[in-house]
Amino acid sequence: MSNITARVTLETPLGPLTICVCERKVVEVGFATSTSLPDFSENDADKHVALSASSQLREYFAGKRKVFDLPLSARGTKFQESIWSEISKVPYGETATYRDLAIRAGKPKAARAVGGAVGANPIGIIIGCHRILGSTGKLTGYSGGNGIPTKVKLLELEGINYK
Repeated sequence: MSNITARVTLETPLGPLTICVCERKVVEVGFATSTSLPDFSENDADKHVALSASSQLREYFAGKRKVFDLPLSARGTKFQESIWSEISKVPYGETATYRDLAIRAGKPKAARAVGGAVGANPIGIIIGCHRILGSTGKLTGYSGGNGIPTKVKLLELEGINYK
């Protein structure tokens, strides 16, 4: 992957999100830290994609968007990319388990490896890894924001009963 060519930070009810774009595709969405870098854009096309992602995420947090329509490029291992693809198929307001993803990816005994792939998802919220639960429906780790409390808020935003 080339260098990031546009970055914007969006204030959300869960804290600031940083959106990174490269070659006209969203490559990263993650919760910003206090050491986040400033917004920038090297070209209008990438700036447009970053601002579109910011707008769609604002709509999501306002309860007005259930499906994202953005060009994405999540780079990882072949296995990680297959898991991220399966996560993308879990619709707004629904959940799947790590085991479900393992089965869908053709690796039914790889639930733990799936957990690692879910945690490495570079495009949080848009690739809805918060919708992935433990095999009993139990909340498991979440690497974004404040961890489990952030996951709970995202599930509640989507009206997902996780208890």
